[in-house]
Amino acid sequence: MNIYKHELKMKIGSVIGWSIAVFAIIFIFMAMFSAIAEDAELLNETLASMPEQLLQAFGMTGIDMATVLGFFGFAFTFCQICIAIQAANYGFSLVSVEETDMTADFLLPKPVSRSRILTSKLLAALTALTITNVVVWVSSFLAISMFRDGRPYDSQALILLLAGVLLFQLVFLTVGVVVSLFMKRVRNVTPYTMALVFGAYILNAFGGMLGEDTIELITPFKHFDPNYVLGNAGYDVPLVLISVVLVLVSIVGSYRLYTRRNIQTAM
Repeated sequence: MNIYKHELKMKIGSVIGWSIAVFAIIFIFMAMFSAIAEDAELLNETLASMPEQLLQAFGMTGIDMATVLGFFGFAFTFCQICIAIQAANYGFSLVSVEETDMTADFLLPKPVSRSRILTSKLLAALTALTITNVVVWVSSFLAISMFRDGRPYDSQALILLLAGVLLFQLVFLTVGVVVSLFMKRVRNVTPYTMALVFGAYILNAFGGMLGEDTIELITPFKHFDPNYVLGNAGYDVPLVLISVVLVLVSIVGSYRLYTRRNIQTAM
């Protein structure tokens, strides 16, 4: 039995749905850029008059809506939320679905180790996320090319932002897996997915507003802040390393927990 192919096949519908969603978000926002850029000076003045804390909450600090990447960075935040929900959903359901659907009786007796099962499932999830990632890349460059109205932009900064998407996805995927393995049974992944994603987003949005900068350090939305990456044409390396460590720890923890887990079956 090819576990990888089976898992990937089960995710095809989801991949198509999320790919359409991120494609639509990027194109809808960038289609508005031309009209907004014409009155960008007034918009920038309006933003400058708003409370700094409010701008921090919505990720609108230090952006120039008249520039292609300034506007794209604002729009990309909403794309990140979709990407995070998809990844976290895959993470929480990766192994818990066997217990929820009572299919562990069929899978576990097969002559294959639990490590190999988890590896196949992770690779299938990673492949699915990569497909969505490719759609993000294509949509971003295509939408900017179509709607920038000849305005210049730093393509290297955009590439850096998009290059961070995979690690951003991996954080939510692997954390979802390890958290689900700490739980006895996950009957419905949606509440846990939403709690993880929007909890991380709220920490990023309101941590700085409340003056609690330390809180922001644990959220990937801070590690891959579009405004920072595009504005500085680079990453905040210490924060990105936190994401790397989080992924590695979650992967190691997932293997240890899954290989020792007393998986509930229908028998």
